[in-house]
Amino acid sequence: MKIALVSPASFPATQFGGIMFLIADIAKEATNLGNDVVVYTTDLDFANNANTFNKNLPRKEIMDNFTIKRSHVWFRINLFFLNPGIYFQMMKDSPDIIHTIGIRSFQSFIATIVAKKKKIPLVISDQGGLTTHPDLKSGGIFKKILYKLQVPMINFIINNSTKISVANEYEKNIFEKFNQTSKIEIIRNGINLETMKTKTDDFKKKHGISFPFVLFIGRFSKVKGIDILLHAIKILKDRP
Repeated sequence: MKIALVSPASFPATQFGGIMFLIADIAKEATNLGNDVVVYTTDLDFANNANTFNKNLPRKEIMDNFTIKRSHVWFRINLFFLNPGIYFQMMKDSPDIIHTIGIRSFQSFIATIVAKKKKIPLVISDQGGLTTHPDLKSGGIFKKILYKLQVPMINFIINNSTKISVANEYEKNIFEKFNQTSKIEIIRNGINLETMKTKTDDFKKKHGISFPFVLFIGRFSKVKGIDILLHAIKILKDRP
């Protein structure tokens, strides 16, 4: 089966986070099952930001036996990257099914158009809370207007989807508000057992730590809730 996976970013732009890694894991597993998998994405490059695009990145690259096809971003509005070339790539390749992740994206919009034109199944997923992400409540008036303008696009994508894949009940509740309950399937995030076979170190011994500690692993950003963790630690310290 020819599977198209669609994402706003892929390797080497690891700073983009969860969507990118989820796409890569799905691509690896689907390829191992004997499918022909292509990831359609932008030319976002590795950097300490989400606005460094690189025309010199390969337009086509093989990684872990699946293919990554990039097209250049003409311009962006915050994390809304416009790369029209993705439309022509998918139309030419004629996949059997499309799975797009990150619904507030130009890439998912184009994936929906291609699926409609080709009359093929469209699976959609989202991460971080489609309508509940902390970023949706922050920022100035321009950012809030942009989010409002995305609503018709989001409805178009959801209404034209064949299936909605969610990782948990929390995400299921979000999509149920769009009256698409029959399309929703809970498919929980798996663990790549190969990555668990690495050698482990005694972290406390390695770093000379002799006292209890809390280790935070993740992007150092307010939306990750690190501020809540710090406040909670202070409360526990004051009122053990």
